[in-house]
Amino acid sequence: MKNFDRRTFGERLKQLRSEAGIGQNKLAEALQISNASISYWETAKQEPTAEAIFKLAQYFNVSADYILGLTDD
Repeated sequence: MKNFDRRTFGERLKQLRSEAGIGQNKLAEALQISNASISYWETAKQEPTAEAIFKLAQYFNVSADYILGLTDD
């Protein structure tokens, strides 16, 4: 069983955001969360809440497992 790795989560989030061509501010606004949260997640300084993971998965149309680094697809 894999463990949650903040770095993997941050890298995937940054990659998804980059592929979508959006900045941290735009993503934060769309999800109604702070820009600081996005930054902290991407730099592995904080862990996201379950609600935030859910919102991110919906926004990017990927599975929560993918964002969390549990699967590669």
